[in-house]
Amino acid sequence: MAQLTFFTGPMDCGKSTLALQVDHTHSTAGRNGLLFTAHDRSGEPRITTRLGLSKPAVEVNQRLDFWEYVVAELVAGHRVDYLVCDEAQFYSAEQIDQLARIVDELQLDVFAVGILTDFRTRMFPGSQRLVELCDRMEMLQVHALCWCGERATHNARTVDGGMVTEGSQVVVGDTADEDDQGRVVLPPAGPEPVVAYEVLCRRHHRRRTTRAVARATLNPDPLPFEEDVT
Repeated sequence: MAQLTFFTGPMDCGKSTLALQVDHTHSTAGRNGLLFTAHDRSGEPRITTRLGLSKPAVEVNQRLDFWEYVVAELVAGHRVDYLVCDEAQFYSAEQIDQLARIVDELQLDVFAVGILTDFRTRMFPGSQRLVELCDRMEMLQVHALCWCGERATHNARTVDGGMVTEGSQVVVGDTADEDDQGRVVLPPAGPEPVVAYEVLCRRHHRRRTTRAVARATLNPDPLPFEEDVT
């Protein structure tokens, strides 16, 4: 029986790498699949990873109807055995319903990959609908780490290194890098603020303590209460 499988985890835990691995595993077994993505970090209709892996994919915009697209492929005589859907958190709830219909009525496997919550710790509509409809949900076993070394569970949006909690739910960016000395490296400053993403443990997400903030302060972990200085 075909299944709708949802692979999820925070940023920087290898989700896009898994998407390409799933496609590789099934294609080498003689199956034919379709790859989809939305708002990839490359800015192009591709599934790309920070390891340097990349493969062309169909860009998912709000007008794309998965059911119509796949049926058109089948009517044209193209073989389709499965779908790999990266960045599924950006899909609409209606598009997730279409994926479930493809599984149930066309008996095609759908492998959806994406994060659960945004930088405000609120679930994306696409991810919420996947949780409601998927046959199987798997948390990725590669654990992303907060700068403090604890397991990262929350996604943070940063502007010029500082965490923000307001703004549009979808803003394309990438995670900040570090140099050989472990210092945070952001792209060269320009006329516009530098928007990036960082994974944090819940404690440092609550305190809005990013790597850049921690390294700029003498005491990165403030006391959890007001200090009486009188």
